[in-house]
Order: sequence, then structure tokens, then C-alpha cells
Amino acid sequence: MTTSGVRVRIAPSPTGEPHVGTAYIALFNYLFAKKHGGEFILRIEDTDATRSTPEFETKVLDALKWCGLKWSEGPDIGGPYGPYRQSDRKDLYKPYVEQIVTAGHGFRCFCTPERLEKMREAQRAAGLPPKYDGHCLNLSAEEVTSRVAAGEPHVVRMKIPTEGSCKFHDGVYGDVEIPWDAVDMQVLLKADGMPTYHMANVVDDHLMKITHVARGEEWLASVPKHILIYQYLGWEPPVFMHLSLMRNADKSKLSKRKNPTSISYYTALGYIPEALMNFLGLFFIQIAEGEELLSMDELAAKFDPENLSKAGAIFDIQKLDWLNGRWIREKLSEEEFQHRVLTWAMENDRLKEGLKLSQSRITKLGELPDLTGFLFKSDLNLDPSAFAKIKSTPEELLEILNTVQPDLEKILEWNVETIEAELRAIADRMGKKLKVIVAPLFVAISGSSRSLPLFDSMAILGRSVVRQRLKLAAQTVATLVGPKN
Repeated sequence: MTTSGVRVRIAPSPTGEPHVGTAYIALFNYLFAKKHGGEFILRIEDTDATRSTPEFETKVLDALKWCGLKWSEGPDIGGPYGPYRQSDRKDLYKPYVEQIVTAGHGFRCFCTPERLEKMREAQRAAGLPPKYDGHCLNLSAEEVTSRVAAGEPHVVRMKIPTEGSCKFHDGVYGDVEIPWDAVDMQVLLKADGMPTYHMANVVDDHLMKITHVARGEEWLASVPKHILIYQYLGWEPPVFMHLSLMRNADKSKLSKRKNPTSISYYTALGYIPEALMNFLGLFFIQIAEGEELLSMDELAAKFDPENLSKAGAIFDIQKLDWLNGRWIREKLSEEEFQHRVLTWAMENDRLKEGLKLSQSRITKLGELPDLTGFLFKSDLNLDPSAFAKIKSTPEELLEILNTVQPDLEKILEWNVETIEAELRAIADRMGKKLKVIVAPLFVAISGSSRSLPLFDSMAILGRSVVRQRLKLAAQTVATLVGPKN
């Protein structure tokens, strides 16, 4: 495919806190590149302009660097195939979309969002999977030209074969066959001129000379669309490898609604990057019992992409704890341990900001551990009695906690001002005074009804730790609420 050797990439979207699943996929690509003497590239896929933010992009870069992953090309360091941020490549995609349309493989679709929603509702009511019905597929060239000239909003969709199936070989799943009637007429170019993920992904991988695409198994169903785009543009597709998703012990999908999934959560709790990478790397190698403690170089030496499991990677937090403890005890010198502790305490200015907020609230330094300790604890071990002094009923407390938790997710920029504004808005929406809303939050966040200022504390702890503490607090309060009749 290319004379440049093996080239792989990780291409996260900066639309939220970096997920451990991103580190899992990134580590596979990194080890694959090291195994083959190839290049590991970072690309930011920010075609979703409404949810992508510079803050989240910075968090992605910082999280992957914390993990110990190094890329040879990326938005922060440049490279020969840049830019490495899709929003900076916007003008690259449209000519390829027009090429597909001109060749008769794509068409302009003028369907309104309202029509598409009614179409999907009817399909769901009939028990059919929702997908585009081809309403604009056979418009005449004259009508299309006229409507485009009139400035009517439209998207560009790709045509899909009406018979047969797409057959391809996957590096993990082997030979795969997906019938074409299960594949939607994917939008390639949105009405605002931005490409969809699928179009930009294929164009970028080709122009960046990516030889192997390793990603999560949830993208397996998208391969037929991607293969078609490659064919429509006359390009050879890369080798596809779809890795089993990380799952909870009950085999359910790892999601932030059930368990902490943000890399920032694990950094805040004091996990060390070598242990997390060691834990994730064990999913990709075969070892004997007693060989679990492995550095990045040792993982690369044992890495065998030809012998991957399709069984699923179970995110066993107890095993991660065990590995993290072993790394701290067995791999860090006294000096290195002390350095790691200080670095961890000062992460995100946690120590500095905590001390600044404490200075006006103590009479002696010995009071600091009780006042600021919650900023550094892994678990508050909340007891239902911690909420006893709050005047609200258990039912009201639970309603507040269950309302606040998802509403805080709407905040794009996480800081004192945005947190306060959102909590005030929540109080207005719930028809309650702000002090009623914040009372259970003090306990949920700090373990006490009196502590450092709430909004500041939430900003210091970070989104992922706050999310988990609110979730655990809701579970604790739920034990006070009697069963529903």
C-alpha cells in the first residue's frame, strides 16, 4: 500500500473527558508501531463542532502524554501530513465529496430534519431499523441544480449497492460479511460544509498514509461504508483490526454511567501511569502467571497482534489496584515515590488551591488534614448518617442528587463560574432555593456539611471525580428512601 512502512494512528474526538477506552486503543496502536518499527500518529477528529472544545483537546493530549505514549506526528508537534486537526483540514474534503457525486456514487439530499424524524418514527413503529429511505436518490439533475442554485440547504449522501454483501478480512475477526441492505446511505458532507466522521476519517487515513486502522469493535459495522468510499475514490483501503470493547465484570459495556471511565479520574485517585498501561497491555499479550508486572518495553516485546482475543477485555478494578500497589512497592525507589506523591498532590493545583482556600478557615496548621483531606481521598466512604443534619427529606435529597449529576455534564468549560451558574440554574428549574440544592452536595463532595467553598472544591476535584462522588452519594441516600409502592 505504501513505501513508508507501518503507520497507525489514534484519532480521538475532543468532546468529553478522555476515556480509558481511548488509552486502551491508543496503547494497542503504539505497541503495534513499536513491534513493526513503524510510526504512531495522533489526529484530532473534531468534525462535531457543537461538542468539540479546546479544553477537551488539551485534556486528550495531556492524558495520553500522562499515559507515557509518544507520537511522531500530531497537532502539537506537526509532521509531513498535517494539519492533524480535522477542523483545520475542512477545505480538503469537499473536492473528494464532489468527485464521488460526479462519478455517480453520491447524491444531494434536501430532506429536512423534520421529514427524517417522521421517517424514522414510522420505521421504528414498523419494527424496522431506521435508515434513509432514498427519497432524494432519483431527483433529476435539473431539479437538483435548481434547488442548489436557490440556496436550499442540503447534505451529500453516498449510494449503497442494492444487492449482495460487503466481504472483507479483519485482523481480529477474520473474514466478515455484512449485507448491503443493512448499510445506511451515509451523509458524507453536512449542510454546513463540514464532512461527517466517515468521510473525513477515510480521506485523512489515505492522505496520512495510514496502513493499519485499529479501533474498537463498535466500528465494525461501519467498515462497508468506509470500504465503499475507498472504492469510489479509487484508493486501496488499509488493514482493519477491530478490538473487543472493554467491559464491566458483568459483561456490560464500560460507561461513565456505571463506573468511572475518565483517565483524569484515575490520575486524581493516585494511580500511576505505568500501572494503568501495564493493566491495559495485558489484554493484548499472552503470559504465564507471575509475569504480570511489565513495563512498556516489556509489553512491546511480548505483543503479538496475530494472537488477540475476541472474548472481551474485562476492566477488573481489583486487578488494577493490585498492579498499582505492586508498581508503587516494587518499582519505585524512595526518592521516586516521594516525587510521585508531591507531583500527584500538586496536579491541577489541587494542593495550592486547597491551601489558599484553607488559610482563612483554620486557627492552626493541624486542622488542615480534616479540612482539606477530601481533596486527596480515593473514597469518602459516605454513611447515610452523614446526611442526617440536612433538613430535606431523603426523597428530596435523592431527587437533587439525581438531577444535579446529569445536568453538570452539560458544562463545556469546567470552572468555578460555570459550576455556580449551572447549580443556580438547576435550583431555578427545580423551584428550590440554592442553599437547599447545595446542602447535600457539600456532603457528597467533601463528606461533611461544613467544608471548603463548594464551587471551588468541585472545580479543584474535576469533573470525573465530582461525577463519581455524586453517583456514590445518590446510592447512599437511596438506602434511606423506602421501597416504592
